[in-house]
Amino acid sequence: MTDGSKSLAATPNLRLLIVTNAVAAGPDSLPPIIRFLIEEASDRFVVSPRLTNPFEWLESDIDKATVQAEQRLDAVLTHFESGPAPLDGSVGDETLLLAIDDAMHDFRPDHIIIGMRTHDHDGWQERHLIEKVRRRFHVPMTVFEIDEQGHSPAPAGKD
Repeated sequence: MTDGSKSLAATPNLRLLIVTNAVAAGPDSLPPIIRFLIEEASDRFVVSPRLTNPFEWLESDIDKATVQAEQRLDAVLTHFESGPAPLDGSVGDETLLLAIDDAMHDFRPDHIIIGMRTHDHDGWQERHLIEKVRRRFHVPMTVFEIDEQGHSPAPAGKD
């Protein structure tokens, strides 16, 4: 699902926030619009939230989630390190909406890309996330899913 991506093609100074809840196997595993936005943005920042389960979140047990977030961040930075624009990032908070809020406040993007885990392996904080982000930030957003093998499922075609 995309919002406002047509108007971005003509935007020479695009500040792009990339939220990575899952990581693609490689740039070629991403939908073309996602690759285009990442490669053409003038300034890019990646936030990789700590994705805890409810018990880890309640107990502030974030060690495993931190390691996983660092691995996702490193993978995304590696995938796009040779791009034309600077690419930086950080591990985000274990409260997913707060991780995005922190990045929005610090980076001030024009557009957000959110790489979500597919519904068969998503987490409790990802449910209704897109609606919450839309209501809170009012920034154009492009959302896509990544499966456990690191591929973005093709959208259903018309018969």
